[in-house]
Amino acid sequence: MVEQHEDYASFGALPMHAFPHLYVATARTESVPSDLTVGGRGPSSDSGDAPPLVSLDTDGAPNLQSASPPQFGGPEGRWSPETLLCAALADCFVLTFRAVARASKFEWRSIASEVNGTLDRSQGVTRFTAFENRVTLLVPPGTDEARANQLVEKAEKNCLVSNSLNAPVHFQLTLEVSDDGECG
Repeated sequence: MVEQHEDYASFGALPMHAFPHLYVATARTESVPSDLTVGGRGPSSDSGDAPPLVSLDTDGAPNLQSASPPQFGGPEGRWSPETLLCAALADCFVLTFRAVARASKFEWRSIASEVNGTLDRSQGVTRFTAFENRVTLLVPPGTDEARANQLVEKAEKNCLVSNSLNAPVHFQLTLEVSDDGECG
């Protein structure tokens, strides 16, 4: 059944399915040969080889490849669970802002969200302890800055990924005015 959910009705979002929603993703990899590990903790420093990548799949979307981040002995230049979480927060915020702005008939040029996640040891476990979302909103000349801030705050409040995290998310907005469509 498709319905307009009350939380999203104020966004002017497209009709959506009734809650709860189910999302499925699969991660697959191959066994790491024992000669590629040091104490069972990742690639050996004297081996030129790296463990196989993890293949991430969901129906209808392109496959992604991930690996442990360099901080955990993984290769540079690969998506990791840590960077994917930061990307999910940035993506969700931008999509939420777009829906809020559309429903409010707010004119804007572009938006960028850069999320920095801090991973640390807290209460005996390794976890994200904070996120900083640096948002740059490019608007046309004459834009009501108070209204722009209000809509960014509404998107912040309604971002489902942000609302699902245990660590605090701090937002920093930079509002830029430009006639061209580029975000600086």
